Amino acid sequence: MSEDSTDRPTTPRGHRAVVTDAGRPLPVAPPAPGAVTVLPRSTQVHEDAVTAVGGTLGPLDDDTRGVVWLDAHDPDGLASVLDGHPAVSWVQLPFAGVDSFAHLIAAHGDRVLFTSAKGAYAEPVAEHALALTLASLRVLQKRARTTTWTREPEGVSLYGRHVVLIGAGGIALEYLRLVQPFDVRVTVVRRSPEPVPGADRTVTTDHLDEVLPDADVVVVAAAMTSGTAKLLGERQFALLPDTARIVNIARGGLIDTDALVAALRSGAIAAAALDVTDPEPLPDGHPLWDEPGALITPHQADTPDMVAPLLAERVQANVEAFLRADGTGFVGVVDPEAGY
Repeated sequence: MSEDSTDRPTTPRGHRAVVTDAGRPLPVAPPAPGAVTVLPRSTQVHEDAVTAVGGTLGPLDDDTRGVVWLDAHDPDGLASVLDGHPAVSWVQLPFAGVDSFAHLIAAHGDRVLFTSAKGAYAEPVAEHALALTLASLRVLQKRARTTTWTREPEGVSLYGRHVVLIGAGGIALEYLRLVQPFDVRVTVVRRSPEPVPGADRTVTTDHLDEVLPDADVVVVAAAMTSGTAKLLGERQFALLPDTARIVNIARGGLIDTDALVAALRSGAIAAAALDVTDPEPLPDGHPLWDEPGALITPHQADTPDMVAPLLAERVQANVEAFLRADGTGFVGVVDPEAGY
């Protein structure tokens, strides 16, 4: 046993949230504190997160003031809750992406504070993004399909490459940290011109086309809104070098799927590594499944085992802020105007 072995942690580090909006002002008045309900199916870990900081759990009724909503695929259920219980003033949503709840946020965002899980799952998702980046550069999408020993040398290194990173949230920040040892040059594309620490350059979304011609890897980590739908399409693929790789761990709708298939087939780009697709789930028989340049994982950059404790941590932090009642301390606040 080495001398420093006793200094090593005895338990796994685990994932941590990457918080990007702590301390920002709320888009609505501070929510009125009161009983919190975990819906549509309660879980012990999230109930414990509420009570651990002094929150009161209760059934959905006229006394409910806060809702922890755990089903990202049931916006209609949440709509019924909000329509039937106008005293609810705070809703915690389960994912970073809130596009499926956009209509509810638009309808109720003038009186209800919505918080999401943005930043909570940044570490596992960024880890997956790095895995997809390396796999696509090393042509693992082709290696995994072959059934014979090939001698054709293929694959390139990530070291010293130019990465265009679309988005500047928690996932993007963690991805930036993970790729630092590779001495990459990173251009961040975001809505705001504010420079991103760790990036070599930050440009606004309207300058995306200008930074694509010398990109080696394009990583999509942006929020899905009406303004970002099909952000990468035929024009963008034509601007990229034919050696470029696309990585998408955000939302499938940020990429024009038909244009992506055409770009892969024509050799306009070298590869696409996707954890998300449009449509999703990707149907059996879709051309992407058979495309040699495509590497697809089934939207599992994070799994329930990874997510549960991270969401519980977010719930706990926001219940504390909810009980404080002064509008401070909320994390993952959704901007109704921006849509995320």
